[in-house]
Amino acid sequence: MKLLVIGARGQLGAALTRESRRVGFFTAAADIPEVDITDEGSIRRLVEDARPDLVVNAAAYTAVDAAEDHPEAAFAVNRDGPGHLAGLCATARIPLVHISTDYVFDGNGNRPYDEQAPVSPLGVYARSKAEGEAAVRNRLTEHLILRTSWLFGAEGNNFVKAMLRIGKRETTVRVVADQIGCPTSAEDLAGAILQLAGRVVSDPGDGWGTYHFCNRGATTWHGFAEAIFALARGRCPLRVATVVPITTAEFGAAAPRPAFSVLSCERIARQFGIVPRPWQAALADTLDAILSRETEA
Repeated sequence: MKLLVIGARGQLGAALTRESRRVGFFTAAADIPEVDITDEGSIRRLVEDARPDLVVNAAAYTAVDAAEDHPEAAFAVNRDGPGHLAGLCATARIPLVHISTDYVFDGNGNRPYDEQAPVSPLGVYARSKAEGEAAVRNRLTEHLILRTSWLFGAEGNNFVKAMLRIGKRETTVRVVADQIGCPTSAEDLAGAILQLAGRVVSDPGDGWGTYHFCNRGATTWHGFAEAIFALARGRCPLRVATVVPITTAEFGAAAPRPAFSVLSCERIARQFGIVPRPWQAALADTLDAILSRETEA
């Protein structure tokens, strides 16, 4: 089976490209400058040249706060690009896996969101991702929209790497403690995508639609930070001694965040037998990879 990964240099795209090739998929991988997802002609040329059996769109404008000042860029990448891609896939009869986010929910609930929960995005980034989902649904029947949350991995920029950098420099770290969500390993998400790819290409059935995938268990950013430091202590030169809980208001971000964005993964388990492992186990593996690379460097 031939896979086309768009957004291949991001943390998910890199993990997916590496893992897909390891397990024997023939994988074409593209990102800027090879493809511009905001340019329909650029996407068309890529799809026509690659001739894949399935496309995974891991490209996204993820600068949540910057999106408030640059809405045109956010909507071009997160809404218009997926819409163009879905239309091209429909014409070529190629299924599409599109990656979305927990930010499509407003976070005002207190129970895990399932796929049927109404979306209510709060900021520009969130609205652009919600409208990107709609664009894919409207143009292509053979799609899987996979919502995830709090992504971290050995590649790219993410919260785990940021905490390690800050923890090596500062003795006190202030971290938001009133947002609750599910940390998710890019490597685990990549593995889930490959399971889905194998299933839908060989036997698509009636499994098209929207699914959630995140590692099992919920925490706050403060709890996540404490777990990172606890696992990393003694393995790298950390200076941090205190992790101070603060509120979202104290953090002062430009864009609003959902206070509670825990995702229910029951549907993907029922339909495809995919059961995520606890986020703590995934974090331990990711820290092993990050710290091993630092040692080798």
